[in-house]
Amino acid sequence: MESIQHRRVEVNGIKMHVAEKGEGPVVLFLHGFPELWYSWRHQILALSSLGYRAVAPDLRGYGDTEAPTSVSSYTGFHIVGDLVALIDSLGVDQVFLVAHDWGALIAWYFCMFRPHRIKAYVCLSVPFLRRHPNIKTVDGLRAMYGDDYYICRFQEPGKMEAEMAEVGANYVLKNILTTRKPGPPIFPKGEYGTGFNPDMSDTLPPWLSQQDLDYYVSKFERTGFTGCLNYYRNLNLNWELTAPWSGGKIKVPVKFITGELDLVYTSMNMGLHRQ
Repeated sequence: MESIQHRRVEVNGIKMHVAEKGEGPVVLFLHGFPELWYSWRHQILALSSLGYRAVAPDLRGYGDTEAPTSVSSYTGFHIVGDLVALIDSLGVDQVFLVAHDWGALIAWYFCMFRPHRIKAYVCLSVPFLRRHPNIKTVDGLRAMYGDDYYICRFQEPGKMEAEMAEVGANYVLKNILTTRKPGPPIFPKGEYGTGFNPDMSDTLPPWLSQQDLDYYVSKFERTGFTGCLNYYRNLNLNWELTAPWSGGKIKVPVKFITGELDLVYTSMNMGLHRQ
């Protein structure tokens, strides 16, 4: 890990923290919720040893990247704008894109808005979701899963932050990062409760060390969760803003990867997209 270089770059009006290593074609990694550049630490080392320049930022509102206070500063346009500026700062025209969870959703926007900047896209977890012409995103999710569906519970500014603060960042992060419970996460009203993982063990699983968990906790204890929750609070606004791309097709070469217990794959009839 000591060989990974860290710096801050001015992008789109904010300072973005970037971790990188290697020389050659750029592979840009985008993390999900509630993660950081650190999620890609193993891939950074592996790809950089194979002749690539591996670059992993903390996205807007996460970790050591600045977090604007306005909720509406976290639309897909803002995040893609950050990434275009980041790629410009790297001095390249195109990158390979690898992204997970919210990073994957942002990457789909990137493929729609600026496809000429992407050589190919490896998508983890979140497939391309076509924009419904008449139903806003959160409204559709509420109709399917009810008010206690986690994305619906994330909508009111400050409310989920307060509930997460009651159980603490260590509990929240351990709860989310260790879950293997399939299907849509439903939270009890008025509390974070057992959150994403009702069967959370006191013992960490083999894929998450105490050192790893401590790193995540140290960053989120400092920043809180508002920045990353604001992504969810812009889902309906993103629906409005992306109206010009309704019916659009992804022209970038894509490889899609998911796990059989993945929360997205096991929700919203994603099994129908396996072809």
